[in-house]
Formats: sequence, C-alpha cells, structure tokens
Amino acid sequence: MVNPLKFGVVGVGTVSLRGLIPHLVQDDVRDRVVLTALCDPVVDRVETAAHQYAIDQAFTSYDEFLERSDVDAITIATPIGLHYEQGKKALLAGKHVHFNKTMTVTTAEATELINLARQRNLRIVASPGEMLRPHNVRTREMILDGAIGDVAWAVCGAAFEAYHEAEPERDFGPGRTPIDPTWYYRKPGGGPLYDMTVYSLHGMTGILGPARAVTALSGVRICNRSFNGKLIPTEADDNTLMLLDFGESLFAVVYGTAAGGIRDSLDFSGTYFGTRGTIAGLKLNGEFYDYEGRDQAVLAPDKGTRPGFGGNEWILPNIQGVHRQIPEQHVFADIMQLVDVISTGGETVASPEHARHVIEIIEAAYRSASSGSREILRTTF
Repeated sequence: MVNPLKFGVVGVGTVSLRGLIPHLVQDDVRDRVVLTALCDPVVDRVETAAHQYAIDQAFTSYDEFLERSDVDAITIATPIGLHYEQGKKALLAGKHVHFNKTMTVTTAEATELINLARQRNLRIVASPGEMLRPHNVRTREMILDGAIGDVAWAVCGAAFEAYHEAEPERDFGPGRTPIDPTWYYRKPGGGPLYDMTVYSLHGMTGILGPARAVTALSGVRICNRSFNGKLIPTEADDNTLMLLDFGESLFAVVYGTAAGGIRDSLDFSGTYFGTRGTIAGLKLNGEFYDYEGRDQAVLAPDKGTRPGFGGNEWILPNIQGVHRQIPEQHVFADIMQLVDVISTGGETVASPEHARHVIEIIEAAYRSASSGSREILRTTF
C-alpha cells in the first residue's frame, strides 16, 4: 500500500470553494490524496471552510503554512500575481505544486520555477490542461490528417464580461467577509489574458503547436468595475487583440476582451479554417464529429454540446461519480495529474513548459502593443 498524498489548498477563494475543496474531500479519492490543510489570509473564511469540510489545519500565514502544515503538495489558487513568489517558496520548502492558471506573470519567472523544481526533484503541473480534453486531441489529429485541407487561419479567445463581479461565492462563501474581485483588474496578473484567454492559448497551441511571433493591440476599455458598492478602477488591460504567427503563413487571431466574443457557443476551443472545411468547437463542417468519450459526454444534461463544460467535463481523467456534479472539474483533473505523476512517475499533459510558452505569448503581446513591434517568441514545448 502506498500512503495517499497529503495535500494543501492555498487560497480559499471562489474557485476553491466552488470546486477544489469539494472535489478533494470526496471519499473516492482518499486512497490517493487527502486534503489536510487550508491557507488564506482571511481568518473567518479559512477557519469556517476548514470546519465545514473537517480539515485539520487552517493557516492565515503562508510562511507558517509551509513550515507547519502536514502536506506533500499544494494547489495555489491565489491571485495570479502571487503565484511566482508562493510557488518558489513552496518548491524551496520541498512541496510539489499545482498552479491554477496562470503559473506566473513572466517567462523568466516560469523558467526559474521549472529549473528549481528540476533541481529539487519536485513536480509542477500548470493549469489549464486543455490538451487533456479528448475533442482537442481529436481536432489536432484531424488537422494533421488533412480533414480540412491546409489550415489558413484560426480564431480563439475569451471575454471578461461581468463574470467575476457576479460569482455567488463572493457574497455567500464561508465566514462573514465577501471575496473581493479587485485583483482581476489590477497589475500584475489581472486582465482577461492571464485569467481567461489562457485557456484558449493552451488549447490552440496544443492543437497547432508553438507559436513563433505575436503582434498585438491592447488597452483598457472599461475604466471602472464595481463590487459591493465599491468602485474598482481598471488598471490591467482588459481589451487585447493579438495576431499569432505559427510559421509558413499560418496565422491566428486571439482575443482577451472586456465584452462579447464567442465564449457561449464555442467556449475556449477555437475555430480552424482550412482549404477544404472548418473545425469550430465540436463540429467539423457544421456536424458534430466523433472523439474518445463522446458517447459518455452526450449523456449529460447539455448532451455534450459545449466543449469546455457539461458532458465534455465528464470525460476528463478522474471525473467520475460525484465529481460530475461538482464544478471546476477541469481544475480537479489537472490536480489529479500532479497526484498521478508524483505517485507513478511519467510526464503530465499540463506541463510547465507549455504554460511557460503561453505566458511568453501574453507577455510578448503586451510588449508589442506598447512598442508597435512584432515580437519573436523563443520558448517551445
């Protein structure tokens, strides 16, 4: 018998309350992973959540958490601007790390963490693992097999809209303190590119391969947001359009915008236009195509019609039984990637090298928008 991995959750915010903690406390995973500690600076929230889920340890100090908690690995679900510092401290403390998107804000930070983990024989898994999705794997296969001829261009992206101000967990989570969304609109780490377009970029680069260059326009379109009667000035760019060059004149338009987009119909999968047809989300030339697990996806209430939700979350690795009823299934699938590679070895699909390449695209897009230049990309995966 191998002892289950002792796990900690850092950041008891909306994603953790909605999905990560409920997934990790289920009986069916206790032979592999046990949630032993929570950490969040808001004392009433972390203590109430720990009591609610019968978790032994609750910390408000991250340094104390790393020193005193009984954990082998952690998931970092804090504001993105904190990920590098917290991830580095965790690796130095000997902890394996799962990063909720995005792993870091800069390419240099990501490289430092990758090298540190390698030096210390620790594992990193970086969400979002979009190539764990069977339909993305099938899309890549169809493109390579010439199902739509020569791909000429593609489009993907995501829109901020008012999602983060409206999450119900912000007002009705454990404790008395509302969960403030201000960081989503501040630097470093705020804005739709790091928070939402990162899904699209992981999917598209997983399907088409690493990008080679980027040109972009970017700025702030919605100058103020609000939460609980408080005005939140927008500091981080919330309206970005980029043009990616994949080589041999294959281009893609990628957006991370304040509003609009095609998120409701295609989610984050993207649309690929070829000389003999189009792949748009789950459809090849307007008809649903087949992929591994689709026979199970169509049994869900949404009948498997949305690439990133519903039945197509059901067919991710480790999403069975009660986990099909708990939100944030894709993040749980990524966390279990970390559990599996620690236990059995091997490589993870949600690799830190892939995450670093996406981070470089975002970082280069902001540079391009500022300078007006075409930015050459140097990382790969």
